[in-house]
Amino acid sequence: MGTVTIGVSIAVPEPHGSLLQERRAGFGDAAAHGIRSHVTLLPPTEIEPGALAAVHAHLTEVAAAGRPFPMRLSGTGTFRPLSPVVYVKVVEGAEACAWLQHRVRDASGPLTRELQFPYHPHVTVAHGIDEAAMDRAFEELAHYEAEWSCTGFSLHEQGADGVWRKLREYAFGGATVPPQAAHTDRNSLPTR
Repeated sequence: MGTVTIGVSIAVPEPHGSLLQERRAGFGDAAAHGIRSHVTLLPPTEIEPGALAAVHAHLTEVAAAGRPFPMRLSGTGTFRPLSPVVYVKVVEGAEACAWLQHRVRDASGPLTRELQFPYHPHVTVAHGIDEAAMDRAFEELAHYEAEWSCTGFSLHEQGADGVWRKLREYAFGGATVPPQAAHTDRNSLPTR
């Protein structure tokens, strides 16, 4: 029956995700149309279709152990000359991303795999395009900033057309606000 190609990532939320995707397309990166802006936790990985249930169970466990954390993007970086990539840097939340990707690829789970390069959380904005366009991406997004609260991650499958489609979202176990905290506001705090 063949294999399916999956990936696990943290989506860059709106309006930031679409803006970075449009910028990536504007730099001439055709891959921009097939993948939403994201921080990778598991790079493209081939699995047997029958393994999806085990993958889902594993990712559910990983998410249950996770807690929301702040994410902040700022400025650009590049993996050139090692790899033809320009990216927006993750300047807050990188440690949490590293912890998550390690849990996703845990040796006891169904997604164990070696990485081609050491893990470095980032949002790709140009990949495999000509050097002048890569330079332009690096310069034009040098002052880019975005921040949000990361509350989970998603499982995606790459179609035969090269487009990545979301299969499922996984919310962190601590995403719910405890009831006592939900009712606290400035007006209910004691006064001196």
